[in-house]
Amino acid sequence: MKPDEKAQRLRIYISSTDKFEHSPLYEVIVYAARSFGLTGATVLKGIMGYGASSKIYTDKLWEISEKMPLVIEIIDESHKLEPFLDHIKPYFEKAGKGHLITLDETTVLMHKTGNKK
Repeated sequence: MKPDEKAQRLRIYISSTDKFEHSPLYEVIVYAARSFGLTGATVLKGIMGYGASSKIYTDKLWEISEKMPLVIEIIDESHKLEPFLDHIKPYFEKAGKGHLITLDETTVLMHKTGNKK
């Protein structure tokens, strides 16, 4: 991706406890993104949140819970993200949990690849 180039930002909102078969759903999605050759993926852990159930999850010490909100963010060109989305849709159907997926346009301001070691 080049500076000032238009790209798409894919955001996937799930829970840290969501599974696909016996693996964490977020790991399955990140490995799938890598196998699709997407530019990169980042998993962000929320410190507090709620979804459609309206149950609030937080990481406060007196409310220890392993269930935390996660956001998986991937930025790439739309022609790469569309087939990726088609590929991962069955993951969410099998997981059987609540989720939210958004896709919006973004502008790349800077992009430099790192050294592979």
